[in-house]
Amino acid sequence: MTKAMTGIPGLDDLIGGGFVEGSTVLLSGCTGTGKTIFGLQFLYSGAKHFGEPGIFVTLETRPKELRSEALQFGWDLKDLEEQKKIIIIDAASSKAGLPTSEKYTLRRGFDMSNLAEEVYRAVEEIKARRLVIDSLSGLGVRFSEPSEVRNDLFRIGALLGELNVTSLVIGEVNDPATLSRAGVEQFVVQGLIVLSLSEVEGVLQRNLLIWKMRQTTHSMKKHSIVITNKGIEIGVSKPERKKPRAHRTASN
Repeated sequence: MTKAMTGIPGLDDLIGGGFVEGSTVLLSGCTGTGKTIFGLQFLYSGAKHFGEPGIFVTLETRPKELRSEALQFGWDLKDLEEQKKIIIIDAASSKAGLPTSEKYTLRRGFDMSNLAEEVYRAVEEIKARRLVIDSLSGLGVRFSEPSEVRNDLFRIGALLGELNVTSLVIGEVNDPATLSRAGVEQFVVQGLIVLSLSEVEGVLQRNLLIWKMRQTTHSMKKHSIVITNKGIEIGVSKPERKKPRAHRTASN
């Protein structure tokens, strides 16, 4: 089975060498957990180090801001765009009704048909092997109508399956105790990684837990993650806290 290495130090060792090629993985978490950085790192590493061109579909952040954020970690997206190794599709501007000078955007307005057409065109143009969608809520999934959520997600999953790319779909949750926003997203993807925040001695700690990864063995432990000037790195698994041992004092 062929794997797509993630380029995130420490992660591939936890999932048998990488994501299964052609699979779709949901990256879920609350705001501030590092989801967009994770997506950028996965895409940049593929294009820069593994010979896998990629597409980043941004529905919430304008491309200029993404490029600026990536540069903080030494990832020059613009250079790879000029080399036809990365394409950023600006769906955020059309959603907000704003003008854009980006080459890849939805000039006929935002809807799933126009987005799918633009993604197909971009994938074909650079023979993309990776795709990141940031984020699921921006796709117009009708979370307010639970009966329609699964249908919307199956349609999105079918689109990704036809593209024959390894996809990372970013999902935002409001409640840190939940795996996904609607509670059904994890059932229509092949993998689920949850990022979270916890407080350790008054300091916030970012964590990663692999809930699901089909067709491969994976860690079942919670792992700490750090964001350095080079991106995300996975730390050691978090051990259970041991109760302090009682000490017996000698009597006089």
